[in-house]
Amino acid sequence: MLENLQAWFQRYFVDNGATSWWLEGLKTTVLVTLLALCIGVVLGFLIAIIRTTHEQTGKLKLLNLLAKIYLTVIRGTPSMIQILIFYSVVFASVNLNNIIIGGIAFGINSGAYVAEIVRSGIMSIDKGQTEAGRSLGLSAVQTLWLIIMPQAFKNVLPALINELIVLLKETAIIGYIGTTDITKAATLVQSRTYSAFVPLISAAVFYLVLVMLLTHFMGKLERRLRKSEH
Repeated sequence: MLENLQAWFQRYFVDNGATSWWLEGLKTTVLVTLLALCIGVVLGFLIAIIRTTHEQTGKLKLLNLLAKIYLTVIRGTPSMIQILIFYSVVFASVNLNNIIIGGIAFGINSGAYVAEIVRSGIMSIDKGQTEAGRSLGLSAVQTLWLIIMPQAFKNVLPALINELIVLLKETAIIGYIGTTDITKAATLVQSRTYSAFVPLISAAVFYLVLVMLLTHFMGKLERRLRKSEH
C-alpha cells in the first residue's frame, strides 16, 4: 500500500519535472493575485471616491465620465479577452514579465468591481456623518478619509473578501499568455501522465487551500475591525 502511494506521488508530483511545474504554478498564482489585489484595491478606492465626490458635489465631471467608461468597458467584457489584449496589444512591444502583465490586467479588472463595492459602502453612510465632520472644521477630503472611509470599509469588507476570492480563482486563465500557474501546471502533468483526474483534482485542492487561507486571514481582519468598534 505504501509503495503504491509512493509510486502515485512520484508519478504526479515528481517525475518529468512535475515538482517544478507545481511549485512554479503556486508561485505564479500567488504573485499575480497579490499584485492584482494591490492594483485593484487602490484603483477601486480611487474610482469610488471620484464617483461619490461627483454625486455629492457635482465636481470632477470629466474624471467621473472617464470612470464610468472604465467601469462599463471592464465589467462588460470577459476577463480572458482583457488579459489577451494586455498581453498581445498593450504590452506586445514591451519586454515585461508575464506575471506583471497578468497582475496589471487582473488588477484593472478587479478595480472595477472593488470601485462599485466601495462606492456602495460610502453611499450607505448617513449624510449626517459628513455634516458632523464639516461642523468640526474638517475639509471635504479630511471628512472623507477620517470619518466616512473607515465606516464604509467596515461595511463592505465581507463583499471585498468575496471579490478577492473571485480574483484568486480568475487567475486560473493566466495560462493563456504562456505563464505556468496552477491550472497550467495541471495540464502539463496531465500531458505527461496521460491522466486528467489526479492533476485536475490536485489543482482544485491547491486553489481550495489558497482560498481557505485567504478567507482565514481576511476573517481575522474583519473580526479585529469589529472588535475595535466596541
